[in-house]
Amino acid sequence: METKTKQRQTGKTAGKRKTTPNTSKNEVARKSSLLQVQYLDMDSVKPDPNQPRKTFNDEGLKLLAQSIAQHGVLQPITVRRSGKNFIIVMGERRYRASKLAGQKTIPVMVREYSGNDIMEVQIIENLQRKDVEPTEEAEAIAFLVDIYDPAEIAKRLGRSENFVRQRLKLAGLIEGFKEFIRSGEMSLSLGVAVALFEAGEQQMMLESLNGKFQANQVKRMVDQQTFDLAKAPFDLSDKKLMPKTGACTICPFNAANQGNLFGEGKMVCTRTACFESKKSRTLLNLIERAKKEGFRLVPEISKYWKDEERNQMVIAQMEKQGFTISMIDELEIIKKPVEPTLKAIKYQNRFYEYTDQQLQENLDEALEEYKQAKKHYDSATTNGFEKGMLLDTDTYKTEEIFVKMRENANGKEATHTLPLEKRKMSECTPEEQITKIKARETRKKEIENNKLFEEVVQMIRETEYINMDKPLSTDEMAAFAISLYQNNIGYTAQGQHFQGFFGDTIKGSREEIVNHFRKHFKEATLNRLIRFLLTSQVHFGERNHTNDSTNVAFYMAMKEYYKADVEAIETRYVQDRDKREKRLKERIKALQKQVKASKG
Repeated sequence: METKTKQRQTGKTAGKRKTTPNTSKNEVARKSSLLQVQYLDMDSVKPDPNQPRKTFNDEGLKLLAQSIAQHGVLQPITVRRSGKNFIIVMGERRYRASKLAGQKTIPVMVREYSGNDIMEVQIIENLQRKDVEPTEEAEAIAFLVDIYDPAEIAKRLGRSENFVRQRLKLAGLIEGFKEFIRSGEMSLSLGVAVALFEAGEQQMMLESLNGKFQANQVKRMVDQQTFDLAKAPFDLSDKKLMPKTGACTICPFNAANQGNLFGEGKMVCTRTACFESKKSRTLLNLIERAKKEGFRLVPEISKYWKDEERNQMVIAQMEKQGFTISMIDELEIIKKPVEPTLKAIKYQNRFYEYTDQQLQENLDEALEEYKQAKKHYDSATTNGFEKGMLLDTDTYKTEEIFVKMRENANGKEATHTLPLEKRKMSECTPEEQITKIKARETRKKEIENNKLFEEVVQMIRETEYINMDKPLSTDEMAAFAISLYQNNIGYTAQGQHFQGFFGDTIKGSREEIVNHFRKHFKEATLNRLIRFLLTSQVHFGERNHTNDSTNVAFYMAMKEYYKADVEAIETRYVQDRDKREKRLKERIKALQKQVKASKG
């Protein structure tokens, strides 16, 4: 092996090597000062098979190879000895580009490393690049966490501590999901959310995809297996509720303890069994407390929904402790009224165009109702009510109430003064419940349609649809025409220029109207809409046909159709300008004579 050495001293070192307490600063400085740039044969230099960087951009390598062919390698790579050869520590990209450029030798600095120093230097050097593949970055940071804490890693990399924690969590993603990250199909935020689950749960989620990534399906699975701890019915700091798992505030399965993975400080539980167990324990504790303190525990169960599984479970637990269960149909319940605010009134009426005066009137009316309800609440015990606790049988959340048996709870249906839409299902007769159920189902369908449409649009936005060069289809042009009409054409212009836009008949559902429009669509309709917009969206004032791109383009296009008319207007302005400039020239000439005379 032939080694060419260029006697050029350099004070640069490729990476910071850890020093032990027995290594003096002078010794490190002496070794650094002796480092020399050498030119080694390309054949004697080998890539490190354990190099944490696995991906290289082919296009970037070609560009670098062109630069090296012209200017050479400007910065030496760092290598270490390995028998008769040298192993690359830093600079594999420059090495690969040099091979592409056909270089016979490469400038290097030979250094000695021990233990994990090589891997540490390579990782930190790679992580400081701008194009690091996220899963490689995560695996590299996971190696460093055995040496440094997240805060120190963040400092060394010039990153935030939360970024480091997110990458550490991403390192826990199983290989199948990592492939989706590398291919760009899966977003990093969704990858981090999946990585919150243990490997076994991730594997089940992966297998349910059948090899084809569906972002919306994965999001649903994540949502179904995570719980918003802000809505938990128990104290998150309670270490005694389940001693083996401890408090949620310090639990590693609380996303808030792994960085801001779901947003600033948001607490999300990713362990279904633990969350459900704590809920069950909370119910048992509540039943025991009711028995000990003697207050009335009222599960929110109607006789019409008594047989639901969740309700039967609560009833069984209470009956074991000797409680007699009353359905809320048999009870009068008074809840603590909430004082209304203008902000709340505005939110309740956000879909209506109320004036400030109307909103204030609504607030005044609500405040009057609140005063009456508060008076009724404060005098509850004098009217035969007792203190109680209303239990939501789904969430196990509780609410303080006053309660007593209905006077007509002997089999007759209770009467109500509240309108049907404001009454709870449990307070309604079977006939009224049918009406409410139908109304709720209609609303559910509306909400589902809203979600379905949004999901479809988001899915399409993630595809290559926008980047397609394919000409617009008739359906796309029809959709665009309707969008332009509804969002850009005012009421007056609709009547003046676009009467009968949807056809002779506009009866039927929206879907029927649109289908009719699609079947009879003519490209001329879209052309008319675009031409109307071209004339209405030009800019006036300080912007004109010489200094504004929109106006310039419009002006040029219109001269194709109305050349004679435009030129006639231009001619008139030119003539007026010529006359004005002629007068100005005469005026300036006279002034110049005065200046000359004053100097003579």
